[in-house]
Amino acid sequence: MSSIVIFSELGEIKIVDEPSHTFGSQDNVHRYAQEKNLQPVYTPTSTHGVFLNGDPVVVFGAPGGCSSVHKHSALVLNSNLLLAVGDSVLCFSLNDLKLIWASVVDDATCFGIYYESKRMTLISHGELNIARLDENGKILWSSSGADIFSEGFRLEEEYIVVTDFNQRNYRINYETGVSV
Repeated sequence: MSSIVIFSELGEIKIVDEPSHTFGSQDNVHRYAQEKNLQPVYTPTSTHGVFLNGDPVVVFGAPGGCSSVHKHSALVLNSNLLLAVGDSVLCFSLNDLKLIWASVVDDATCFGIYYESKRMTLISHGELNIARLDENGKILWSSSGADIFSEGFRLEEEYIVVTDFNQRNYRINYETGVSV
């Protein structure tokens, strides 16, 4: 089971893969206070649990391609946890333990969520799309390429650099989402 730990002003946040978690079952390894299937009409392909100071707080599930927990799966901003799971990014309040918003950001899988501090903006790295989100989870723009974005991703000073499966590099403008 892969996991990451993030330290915040509210304490230790641990995110874990929960591939065997069944929503609504009493037979899960961890008993979370809350279960959130982000798109209940679909069976989740990715499930991530959130622990706050060692307590299992919430488990999230989403469809799309399978995602695993790694260093770019989550970040904390202003006491909110931003988490990539399946095809979505969500925002969860660590203060009152409530889901604030969830947005489908990719037609397949969201590989990670990033914060660009100079522009104070969220960028999702998806398999098929790079997207910019506002603080309410609204997608401001989404940019795709000729193939899947599986070979590299980084935030640079002037643009986002992403490499597709065929080693084609894209430089995406932060403001417009246009490849330059």
